[in-house]
Amino acid sequence: MSVAGLKKQFYKASQLVSEKVGGAEGTKLDDDFKEMEKKVDVTSKAVAEVLARTIEYLQPNPASRAKLTMLNTVSKIRGQVKSPGYPQPEGLLGECMVRHGKELGGESNFGDALLDAGESMKRLAEVKDSLDIEVKQNFIDPLQNLCDKDLKEIQHHLKKLEGRRLDFDYKKKRQGRIPDEELRQALEKFEESKEVAETSMHNLLETDIEQVSQLSALVDAQLDYHRQAVQILDELADKLKRRMRDASSRPKREYKPKPREPFDLGEPEQSNGGFPCAAAPKISASSFRSSDKPTRTPSRSMPPLDQPSCKALYDFEPENDGELGFREGDVITLTNQIDENWYEGMLDGQSGFFPLSYVEVLVPLPQ
Repeated sequence: MSVAGLKKQFYKASQLVSEKVGGAEGTKLDDDFKEMEKKVDVTSKAVAEVLARTIEYLQPNPASRAKLTMLNTVSKIRGQVKSPGYPQPEGLLGECMVRHGKELGGESNFGDALLDAGESMKRLAEVKDSLDIEVKQNFIDPLQNLCDKDLKEIQHHLKKLEGRRLDFDYKKKRQGRIPDEELRQALEKFEESKEVAETSMHNLLETDIEQVSQLSALVDAQLDYHRQAVQILDELADKLKRRMRDASSRPKREYKPKPREPFDLGEPEQSNGGFPCAAAPKISASSFRSSDKPTRTPSRSMPPLDQPSCKALYDFEPENDGELGFREGDVITLTNQIDENWYEGMLDGQSGFFPLSYVEVLVPLPQ
C-alpha cells in the first residue's frame, strides 16, 4: 500500500474512533437515503431466508439438499439433466411396494394392489423430480444470482461510501490545517460514492417486479406438480376401488382343514433323545484362572479431542443416502453444520450427515 493509502486509512480510523469513543458527529445522510438503505437490508435478509427455506421445503433430507444446490442450471437448460441425482421418498416407497407385490404373486389381492400403488408412487417421484428442477431453475437460481451479484454490489458501494465519509469528515475537522484542494477532492469522492450507492439501491427496489415474476414461477411449478399428482392418485384410487368391487363379487373359498393323520407315540423315550444323562462335572473355585477373564472388544478409533467432535448418545441407523450411521458411545469428527438440526461428520473413514439430537458436542465447530 502506498504512503497516501496508509495516510487515508489512518484518517478513517481516527475519525471512526472519535465518533465511537469521543461522540463526534459525522456527516449525516438524508432520510430518503436511509430509508432506501433500510429497504435494501430487509430485501437482502428476506431473499436469503426464503432461499434456504425453499430448498428445505423441496428436500428435508440434508444430503439431498446438498445435491439439489449443486445442480447445474446450464445442463438443465440443455436438457442434459432429467433427474436431480437423488432418490425421492415417493420413488423409494414405490420400489418397496413393487418388490413385495411381486413376491406375493398374482393370486394375492394385496400383492396386485401393491403393484398398482408402487407404479403410481414411482410416477409421483418423476413428477417430483420435475418440480425440483423447475423450481431450482426458475426460482432458486435467479434469487441466488440476486444475492451473489446485485445485493453484494450494493454492499460494496455502501462500504466504500462509509470509508469516503470518514475520510471527508476527518479532513473537514482539520480545515485550515490541510490544503483546500485536498478537502474539495474528499468531498467530491464522498458525493460520487453516495450517488453510485443511491443509484444501485434505487435500481434494485424499482425492479422488484422481477422477484414477483420468480415467485409466480414457483407457484406455477407447484400447481403443475399438484395437478399431475392429483391425476395419478385419482387413477390409483379408481383401480383400488375396482379391485375391491371385483374381490367382493367373487365367491369366497371356504377353508377345509385336512384330516389329521394318526400319530404313533411308540415306546417312551428319554427326554434327551435317548442318550443317558451324564452328571455335570463339578466346578470348584480353584478351577478358574485369572487368564479366563473375557476379553473386551476393542472400540472404534477415537479422534483427538483438539478438533471438532461429538459423542453419540444413541444408535443411529441411516435411512437415506449420504447419512452416517453410528453406535452409542462412538466419537465422531465434526466437519460441517448443515442447519440447526443436522451435522456432517466422519467416523472410521466414512463421511455423512446425522441429526444433532443423537449426539453430544464435545468440541464445537469454529464460528
